Amino acid sequence: MESASEQILLGSALYAENCASCHGNKLQGQPKWNIEKDSDGHNYAPPLNGTGHTWHHPDDYLFAVTKYGIEAMIKNTYPNNMPAYEDQLSDREIIAVLSYIKSQWPRKIQRQHDQISQRSSNQ
Repeated sequence: MESASEQILLGSALYAENCASCHGNKLQGQPKWNIEKDSDGHNYAPPLNGTGHTWHHPDDYLFAVTKYGIEAMIKNTYPNNMPAYEDQLSDREIIAVLSYIKSQWPRKIQRQHDQISQRSSNQ
């Protein structure tokens, strides 16, 4: 079993390889992500640095959206460009990427997210 720091290091490398091209090298997202859509009508990639809405979702939801895609989660079409990573990343690798992302959030956001995830797992 790898340590949390090893998991975050793996997640950082996987994020750079799979996510940074849209979500940014510093998890900053794309400009105007919450203001307008791209020329194809798709949403821009949101920031993952704690300033967007990602942390409002519990761990199990973030994992499922990353693995299966948002349309599979909401069972409807949704104007986005984020691929499902089911065939590209293992569950361990998805968890590593999410662990890296969460490690970059401010402590207060991390604590709030932990509470959201805890409430979700108790339901």
